[in-house]
Amino acid sequence: MADKPENPSAADVLRGARAQLSELIGMPAESVSSFERADHGWQLRIEVLELARVPDTMSLLASYEVELDPQGELTGYRRLRRYERGRADKNN
Repeated sequence: MADKPENPSAADVLRGARAQLSELIGMPAESVSSFERADHGWQLRIEVLELARVPDTMSLLASYEVELDPQGELTGYRRLRRYERGRADKNN
């Protein structure tokens, strides 16, 4: 197995974060809604499909804040909120 690069690209960090979070929580990560380099590594917000419903607009999604070290290894996460796919935030 190849070693991870010392300074992974942003695309590698995004792909790795989605895969790691999905593996840990057992639910599919759908998209990354925010991404930034932090003092300790990387910080992302990832949208996860928590409950698929029919119609799809009624499915439950959750927004997770994910922290990674400089090499892209997940060091922590927490769920920030849950929402139905078809609903926008009231303040936006």
